[in-house]
Amino acid sequence: MFAEYVSAALERAKYKTLEDGTYAATVEGLRGVIAIGDTIEECRNDLIGVIDGWIALRLRMGRTIPPIGGITIESS
Repeated sequence: MFAEYVSAALERAKYKTLEDGTYAATVEGLRGVIAIGDTIEECRNDLIGVIDGWIALRLRMGRTIPPIGGITIESS
């Protein structure tokens, strides 16, 4: 389920070129999720790790995880 959620989040990622030529990515609806990389590929790879960590932290804290594209992750 995590992989499907991360994949859906990546489809909604917004990339921006920063002044120094590096890239930043965010995902609307996932507050605090931001990744940076020297290339788009590095940025995307960083974003995958950031989303994974964000999910794990929210689950540990008992916080809800907003659905993305009809995919949900429930804490038990």
